[in-house]
Parts: sequence; structure tokens; C-alpha cells
Amino acid sequence: MDSPVPSPPPDPRPRHRDRHGRGMRGPLAPPQVPLSVSRAETFSDLVQDSVERLERRWPQLAEVDFVVQDAPVTFEDTVPLGRAVSAAKGQPAQIVVYRRPVEIRSKSRDERALLVHEVVVEQVAELLGLSPESVDPRYGQD
Repeated sequence: MDSPVPSPPPDPRPRHRDRHGRGMRGPLAPPQVPLSVSRAETFSDLVQDSVERLERRWPQLAEVDFVVQDAPVTFEDTVPLGRAVSAAKGQPAQIVVYRRPVEIRSKSRDERALLVHEVVVEQVAELLGLSPESVDPRYGQD
């Protein structure tokens, strides 16, 4: 038999919280907008840009690993901005750029980009046994 009590109509409103009728909250910015890029990703992009600039002149840098780390693990009186590690058995040469010390020493994005490039040039020069000016003729001019 049929039930004498009809079923309640479906609720037209969803059961999630919709504050003040403004709709669901979503991301602050779409993924392609620079707001969604972290500081670490932006810093890695600066290092990559610098490396690409140098690889045009020094093709042997394609075999070097460029790594970004937040901060050095150990240090003495001064905090290094980067480090060059020569190739070892089965390990390629490596250049490490420390993000936090570089960010602390720079005020703007342009200044940070310039400092990152200087650090990369200095470490490449140390790795290749050359002067920074011979690695990048524009070193120290900006």
C-alpha cells in the first residue's frame, strides 16, 4: 500500500555553507597568475634564468647540477650564499644556491635577480677555476 504521508520535497539549497549568498570559496587566484607561485618557485626560476644565460657561453655547464636549498646546514662566522662541489665518483659537479641568505640581502626582485646571478657566476668560476669576469664579462658592472 501507499503511505499516506508524502515524502518531503528535495531541498533546493545545497547543504554546504554559503556565506551571505556569495557562493563557494575558491582559490584566491588561478594557477597561471603569479600570485599562486611560491617564493621558492620564483627563486628557482631566477637561478634557472641565470644558468641558461651562462650555458649559452659555457656548454659544459649542462652536466652540472644546479640546486636551490633554503639555508646552509653548517657555517662559521659568515653565512655563504652558495657553494660549488666538484664532481666525484658517479656524482656530477654541483652548484648550490642558498635561498634565504640571498633573500635577506636583497630588497627587490631586480636586486634579488642580480644577486642570484652574481652568486651563480662566482660558483661557476670557482668550479671551472676561472675568474668571475671571464665567466661573465658583465660580472660586477650592474
